[in-house]
Amino acid sequence: MPLKPRRFLAILIARNKEYWRDRAALGWSFGFPLLVVLAFGFAFSGDTLDLYKVGIIDSADSRQPLAFTDTEYIQFIAVTSRQSAVTRVERHQLDMLVEPAARRYWINDSSARGYILERVLRGSGGADYVRQTVSGREIRYIDWLVPGVLSMNMMFSALYGVGWVVVRYRKNGVLRRLQATPLTPLEFLTAQVLARLMIIGIVTLMVFIGAKVFVDFPMRGSYLALFLLFFSGATCLTSMGLIVATRIRSEELADGLLNLLSWPMMIFSGVWFSMEGTHQFAQFLSKLFPLTYLVDASRRIMIDGAGIAGVSFEIGLLAGLTLLLLLASARLFRWE
Repeated sequence: MPLKPRRFLAILIARNKEYWRDRAALGWSFGFPLLVVLAFGFAFSGDTLDLYKVGIIDSADSRQPLAFTDTEYIQFIAVTSRQSAVTRVERHQLDMLVEPAARRYWINDSSARGYILERVLRGSGGADYVRQTVSGREIRYIDWLVPGVLSMNMMFSALYGVGWVVVRYRKNGVLRRLQATPLTPLEFLTAQVLARLMIIGIVTLMVFIGAKVFVDFPMRGSYLALFLLFFSGATCLTSMGLIVATRIRSEELADGLLNLLSWPMMIFSGVWFSMEGTHQFAQFLSKLFPLTYLVDASRRIMIDGAGIAGVSFEIGLLAGLTLLLLLASARLFRWE
């Protein structure tokens, strides 16, 4: 059937008027990209780009060589756990670890960066420091990235697969018809969560197997721990999507709010890069997002070989948030 210009233009003009009159959608379209740019700029604000990472073990008896710690282009990171920091030196995630109170330092014997930093340390007040060497293969970026990508994919599927769909149900009148049934809001929302969990589980399993085949990433920990973590994380993120959908009727507004949740989590939860060295407030902000705990715990399982006990805090935290979000959603939910 040939295109009728008059009818086509009528629909085109009507849709544009609908969009430009929707102030919420218009605000998100122009304001959200600016917020993303500002978020990246804030997280990585600084005058110079550091070339090396050095861990400093804090101590009340700290006697740091000031000349060394004032060296430009070196990022000094305070650490509290010596064992975990030494492991990061083994994996080339830290170029050097220094313990000023004990007058000693660690470097990887195969790290060129560690060799350079050792020369700088000894030439700037640390000649009497005791040298400790470790060895270990460098963790590939893809090995570090896969847990974050799996978690991020779960986040998008959970938020949009429930939050946006429920808003569409409300706009299309589906919820109004369901209101006439004996179905309660808690029953309806719980069913939505479980249905989405089934889809997330299947998709995540397929992505996991595909990534294992093509990039051969390490999986050193417990599969049961990973399953429990992913289950609690997916449930928590799905319940978060329900909060957005409790009363909103506009699909455009729902899309904007879901973007407001998902993009900051993706930026500040350590999916693509480590939050170490970013602005202190950005690091604090990352601790407010459930995706941060999901990403960190999944990396400890897959890379560090952690079991259920090693990620029990994250599993419990995500499960507790799920309960609170689900109850709050049922409380705030409106059929109309």
